[in-house]
Amino acid sequence: MRALRSFEVFLIEVIVYIILWLSNEYLATMLSLIFGSICFFILAVALIAELLEKSNINKNYFYFMAVSTLAPVVAAIIYLAIFGELTWMKK
Repeated sequence: MRALRSFEVFLIEVIVYIILWLSNEYLATMLSLIFGSICFFILAVALIAELLEKSNINKNYFYFMAVSTLAPVVAAIIYLAIFGELTWMKK
């Protein structure tokens, strides 16, 4: 079985996040902020470490981390483009 490419992982993550946004937008907001920021900071530290000292980490790792950072943002943009607002913030 071949490995998943980063674009396929991106689509899978966006679909999972959109399903989460459609089921519970408060939980989706919190999880998107948490997971997106964790992936971003791990990616930033890994890139800084890579610049300081070359490692044998495959480039796919950096692609997957970038995709995992962007997927919650894209899902939130799609949700807000469709529904236009966050209803949990109005209460």
